[in-house]
Amino acid sequence: MTIRHLVGGVSALALAATALLGAGSAANATEGYFQTGYGTIQKAQSGAGVANPEDAMSLSVNPAGLVSIGDRFNAAFTVFSPQRDVTANGFGMLPGGTTTSESNFFLMPNMAYSRQIDAQSAWGVAVFGNGGMNTDWPGMARAFAACGGGTGLFCGGQAGVNLEQMFVSVGYARRMGDFSVGVAPVFAIQKFRASGLAAFTGFSASPTNLTNNGDDWSYGAGVRAGLQWNVTPGVRFGLSGQTPIWSTKFDRYSGLFADGGSFDIPANVTAGVAWDAMPGVTLMADYRHIFYASVPAIANTSATLGAVPLGASGGPGFGWRDVDVFAFAAAWKVTADATLRVGYSHNTNPVRSQDAFFNIFAPGIVTDHVSAGMSYQLNKNSGIDLAVAYVPRARLDGVDMFGQPISLSMEQYEVSLGYSYKF
Repeated sequence: MTIRHLVGGVSALALAATALLGAGSAANATEGYFQTGYGTIQKAQSGAGVANPEDAMSLSVNPAGLVSIGDRFNAAFTVFSPQRDVTANGFGMLPGGTTTSESNFFLMPNMAYSRQIDAQSAWGVAVFGNGGMNTDWPGMARAFAACGGGTGLFCGGQAGVNLEQMFVSVGYARRMGDFSVGVAPVFAIQKFRASGLAAFTGFSASPTNLTNNGDDWSYGAGVRAGLQWNVTPGVRFGLSGQTPIWSTKFDRYSGLFADGGSFDIPANVTAGVAWDAMPGVTLMADYRHIFYASVPAIANTSATLGAVPLGASGGPGFGWRDVDVFAFAAAWKVTADATLRVGYSHNTNPVRSQDAFFNIFAPGIVTDHVSAGMSYQLNKNSGIDLAVAYVPRARLDGVDMFGQPISLSMEQYEVSLGYSYKF
């Protein structure tokens, strides 16, 4: 390893960290609000590949894979477009007809750097983000009787929430015969903002810390660990798990999130297999479980709204359940330089009908992801990766706080372009 390579990699990652928090990273093709893959290769495969590391961004999924990818730098940008709607009959709190959330295009970068220490060990660092909890509902005029002169969905003008999460992970991996193991501390920065929620001030334990308080920041840390087992020359098994990322509270929104603004990032675990079915063709299948129900601000039911104050211990949340994800993918090395990829994943819906109203703020209700992409080696050092994904429209029916029918819907589009450099 040279000083030039080390400084160059770390400098690029620092630039990515700055860009990530400034690029509107609050929404992405989601399993709840976790991304369906972080690097471009993962995105082309709908998140599958815990047992098949191919680039430095594998660190974000399974740090054990670092010993299999060599000296490499990866960078990528993703353009994402979510289409979010809410429909109501106009006889409850919400205006009649369909309202569409604005701010429908987001840009998210990620970067990673890996380096072999020796033939049996390697280290790496990655910067990436999560998203999905973002809405921007317009401040449309309302009938005076409904809002007393107010505007917007919740009578407080333009309304919505914005959650941005950035992760910096530094990993180490070691190979021991047919097994590789890896560990990676994960450091997180979260930024959150809520606006236009004035209609809920009477339901909050701290009304001045509920809405329109600008950006608030939270910091946390956890650990990801993983292993990879080469079962036979053509079959690999991967297992990876991440602890909760224990985080500081959002003090400016202690009147919104349960337990005085507490908002940890939930733990998750992934297991999968990769099979080299024939020369140049690899098939992958992964299972992932995300423990949303362990975070009260996310998991507490909103059905207690009015009985328990927002922000209080045990206060109302989004009512999210744990999510199970099943991902399948294939990679076909067509030539020495070109690889084609396809993927499909299905996840359970974290939101129940009884919590539909509160999830107008963040309708993470999509369940299916279809993706495709390719990788092309430009020369012995440089390569490009491309991924496209479509998330079919999902719909959730429920009622508002006055018992009137409402319906949430969302569909998503995504394009990702990545660059890879082999040292």
